[in-house]
Parts: sequence; C-alpha cells; structure tokens
Amino acid sequence: MRKLPYAVVIGSLLTAGSTKAQVTPPVGQKPSIQPAPATDPQNTPAPPLPEPYGSGLRVDLSSDGAKYLRFITWTQVWMRYNQNNTGTLRAPSKPKNDQLDFSLRRSRLLVMAQLNTRFLIYTHLGINNQTAVSGGVNAAVDGKKPQVFIHDAVTEYKVNQYLSLGAGLHYHNGISRMTNASTLNILTLDVPQTNWPTIEQTDQFARWLGVYAKGIIGPINYRVSVSDPFLTNQTRNPLDLGIANAAGTSNTGANVADYNPQNTSHVYQAYASYGFFEQEPSALPYMVGTYLGTKKVLNIGAGFLYNKDGMYSRPTSSTVALPLPTGADPFLIVPTEKYAIKLFGADVFYDSPLDADNNLALTVYGVYYRFDFGPNYVRYVGGLNPGYGAVATRGNAVPQSGTGHATYLQAGLLLPKNLLGPKERLQPYIAYQHSSYEGLRQANGDRQPSKVLDLGANILLDGHNAKLTLNYRSRPDFTNPQNINYRPEITLQTMVFL
Repeated sequence: MRKLPYAVVIGSLLTAGSTKAQVTPPVGQKPSIQPAPATDPQNTPAPPLPEPYGSGLRVDLSSDGAKYLRFITWTQVWMRYNQNNTGTLRAPSKPKNDQLDFSLRRSRLLVMAQLNTRFLIYTHLGINNQTAVSGGVNAAVDGKKPQVFIHDAVTEYKVNQYLSLGAGLHYHNGISRMTNASTLNILTLDVPQTNWPTIEQTDQFARWLGVYAKGIIGPINYRVSVSDPFLTNQTRNPLDLGIANAAGTSNTGANVADYNPQNTSHVYQAYASYGFFEQEPSALPYMVGTYLGTKKVLNIGAGFLYNKDGMYSRPTSSTVALPLPTGADPFLIVPTEKYAIKLFGADVFYDSPLDADNNLALTVYGVYYRFDFGPNYVRYVGGLNPGYGAVATRGNAVPQSGTGHATYLQAGLLLPKNLLGPKERLQPYIAYQHSSYEGLRQANGDRQPSKVLDLGANILLDGHNAKLTLNYRSRPDFTNPQNINYRPEITLQTMVFL
C-alpha cells in the first residue's frame, strides 16, 4: 500500500514529461506528431481592449425591451490624513490633533424597473459615512453596523413627451443643479455639502416624501415638487433657544434660529435650466458632474426651496422665569417667533470636448446660493467626520449652511488620451467655496467668511466606473471664530460602480 503514492507521483511526472518531450520516431519514418510551427512574437495579435461599460446590468422582460430591470451598484472608500480642528477627540477623553483613518463614503444599490414606456419605478438603498467612530446604529458616537436605508422609492407616470408625474421618497430638489447631483460622476472628490443645506434636518438624506412633476420643453429642463418636512430636533424645545442666567432663575432668548420641531408646513421646490447645446437625459433625477468629453453642454439654471414656519427663534427681549411650572409645556408658555426657510440658487454648467482627436475636455461649474434660515443661524458639517462626540466644530467640520450667501466654483480638465496608457485618463481639478453667514462674526462685528479650497485629480481607470481620486483640502477651523486657522486634509478615494 505504501508504494501506491510513489507510483502515482512517478506516473504523473512521466505523463507531464511526455507532454513536453520531443517525439523521436524510428529511423526512416516520419514523425506521427508534427512539431508546432515557430511563432513570430512580433506578429502575435495584442489582446483586445475591454469594451465600454455601457448601461450596466439590464434584464429585458419583453422582446422589444419595453419591460426591463436594471441594476446599478457602487462603493466609494476613503483613506485620509486629517489635521483635526482644535479640541477634537478620537475616543472618550482622548484628544487627537491629527490622524490617518479609513472609511466608507458610500455603498449603494439602485434597482430600476419599467413596465412600459409610460410606467417607471426605482428603489435606491445603501449606507453612507461609516467611520470607525461614527455612522453606525448610534450614528454620532458609534461606527458599527450602519443602517441600510431607503434613499429613493418612486413610482412615475409619463403623461406625454413634456410631462412626467411621480410620487414617493424622491430626489427632485430645487435650489441648484448640485442639489440634484449624481454621486456616480462627481468632478471633484465630493460635493461641498452646502448644496444640500437642509440635509438630515427636514429631509431624509436630501430626499423628500411627496409628489413631483418633471419634463423637457424645448431647451428647458424642469422639475417641481411638493413634500412633507420630516419632524426634526424632537428632543429640543424653546428653552434651548435661550441662555439661563448664572443663578438658574431665568432664561433669555439668544436670537439664534433653529429648526422648528412643530413644522408641519409643506416644502415647495423647483429647479429649471436652459440648455444651449446638447440636451441632457432626465429619466432619473441625478444630474451629471462631468461627461468626460462625451457631450457638449452649456446650461444656465435657477431654483428655490420654500418652507413656511420651518425655523423658530427667541429674541433677546424674551425672558422667562425658571423653573417652569410643574408639567408645563414649553411650546405653550415660552413665546417664539416663526421664520420661513427661503433658499435660492443660480448656476452655470459647461462641459465640452476641446480636442476631439485627443479627447481633451473641460468641465466648469459655478453656483451662487442665497439662504434665509432666520436670525444668525449657522450649521457645521464635516464630510465623513473623523472626530468623536457631539461638539459641532469637531474633526473636519466647517460652516455648511446658514443665513447669508455662498459661492462655489469648480473646474476640471480631462487631459489627452494615452498620457497614462491606452485606457487610463487623468483629470486634474480645482474647487473653491466662499461663504458669508450672519451668525459668524469677527470681534469688530464684521462677518467672518469661510473659505474652503480643494485641489486634486481623478485617475480614470475605466471612466467613472473605476477611478481613483486624490484630493488636498485647506479648510477653516472655526473653533474660535476670532482666530481662524486653516487645516489640511488629504484623501485618496477608490471607487467602482457596475
């Protein structure tokens, strides 16, 4: 029995050897197996380049393609060095001046189905912003087990070539093109967040429960919607709009607005753009960040969001005695003033090939925002914030929105093909945001502006379907508005979508 393994091994070696050995026939006979002719390596054809990705995974449910299912999935991973804002913690009672962290920016799945050319549904779900310290079930202080939730769930009916009507949890926003941005084809590392000024306050991750109308009439691409605001700030009440005195016997209004927990007024939104060259598709609400030279587009657009009684505040003349009567409802006995949320944007988008032979292309986008959230409102947000805890200025937070105005500009150049290889492309870019909010003041009373600069490049391995993005950011640290320091943030993103 011991000889059997040796026999098997020896037999295998002999068999392998016989396949490589040159056959030697008896003298005077031609070989029965002719050796393969020598191959000239110079004439060996090169392997074909992979075909363009196209529209992705699509399953036709009818022979004419009128009924179908389509699936899109994508994931964006960040590796980042961040110099934290002053006083940032990385864990309870553990300060951290700077750090290298790893995180999931987005991991999503979109399923779209069409019954025929008139009826469409799509469902979009996934996770966002998971770090080792936040983004999990308890999003502020726990990074584990992020909640997979619905981003969009829409049913849509095409009335005619100019009008489609839809309902559900939708992304048909007003204000600006970037408020409707696709996350699959962003020019820069990410959007500036100011484009979603109400995110996770009165909306669900920039989505709304409501109805909408959209369409294209000649050169005009439009969308309008009416939605319910999500109830927000449920643990807050009018006393949080004021400051208690040292003795704790009274509470005086701070004249700083906040989201109104009693807001039940509808949210009205609209955005329209005028296209001078090629018309953009509008089957889905997501607007393209850069076409990589495949289209020539020049659009001028404008939009708004209006929500009556969306904010409330207490003026400095408002003082109430403490403690409140036992069982008293602060919403009934503490006077407040209501304010409408009034947001406006105007923008320009240009994307065009410059040299067809080399596929050189330019992308430029600029937007101006005018926000009114009530007196002195400012909100701080840090993209994939690596800081721990609930302090507003922790980690990489900057003033994201507020009563005042903001301007954002970006430009990118798709460099000639064959610079990196037969398929890979390089697209350097620059972006700059300047914000001025009335709640940010210098010691002399002048507004303290917020300035954010991004420099980076996309390495497009297979268009937007597989790319790397390297980004450098210089951002202001508003821990002390009287002494602004600028902090660096360097991020490498890997992204694949299928």
